Amino acid sequence: RRTPAPAWLPTAKGEEGDFCLRSSDCAAGLCCARHFWSKICKPVLREGQVCTRHRRKGTHGLEIFQRCQCAEGLACRLQREHGPADASRLHTCQQH
Repeated sequence: RRTPAPAWLPTAKGEEGDFCLRSSDCAAGLCCARHFWSKICKPVLREGQVCTRHRRKGTHGLEIFQRCQCAEGLACRLQREHGPADASRLHTCQQH
């Protein structure tokens, strides 16, 4: 005889905006990221979208509004600008 799953255990993967504990709680194409003091399912970043590059391990947990990682095949890299060298320190998801 099988025992039923606890009521708090979601039966389906979370959609965008649903509360989560880890990325495996979210549907495909979403990750679990901090939003204020809780965590919700947010979309994985696509090419050209702004991303966060973490220089030190562990700094990701300090953000109030986390972003997901870049989608598979993309890397978070410094955006190439054609202006002054210090014009932008923006990172975007780019092809490897």
